[in-house]
Amino acid sequence: MTRSAIGALSVALSLAAFATIPARAHDYSVGPLKITHPWARATPPAAKVGGGYLGIENTGPTPDRLIGGSTEAAARVEIHESSLTDGIMRMREKTDGIVIPTGQKVEFKPSGLHLMLVELKAPLKQGDKVKATLLFERAGSVTVEFQIQGVGAPQPAPAEHAGH
Repeated sequence: MTRSAIGALSVALSLAAFATIPARAHDYSVGPLKITHPWARATPPAAKVGGGYLGIENTGPTPDRLIGGSTEAAARVEIHESSLTDGIMRMREKTDGIVIPTGQKVEFKPSGLHLMLVELKAPLKQGDKVKATLLFERAGSVTVEFQIQGVGAPQPAPAEHAGH
């Protein structure tokens, strides 16, 4: 193979590799749904639950519903909502899932909607990544990767504001 053929092949392979990388490496999509920045907080060693957070935007013409999920890091993934009532923080499972309305974004964040990773098999450690599959009523399933932040980490700024 000539030197110029090797160079052309090298460029072609490099371009092909970049074509498979999403525009924002921590965003995912399934059908008209855009899932942004899945993250979770690290947990203490004895913790049996952890919280997962992300944004879900519906760019399609029909509402969809997040109905569940799974991960090898925990026995199950539940959808929960926390609310403050009369000075008391309450949390309840959303067994019917969460509607993602057309043209809107639903944020899963601390002290609000969140995914609960129940019966953790090991602590969530800062710097690690945890794969999970989210299941939607219409769009189907998508595998995402939660980036584990520090124990008391605040909600990360959106990528466009965080200097990424």
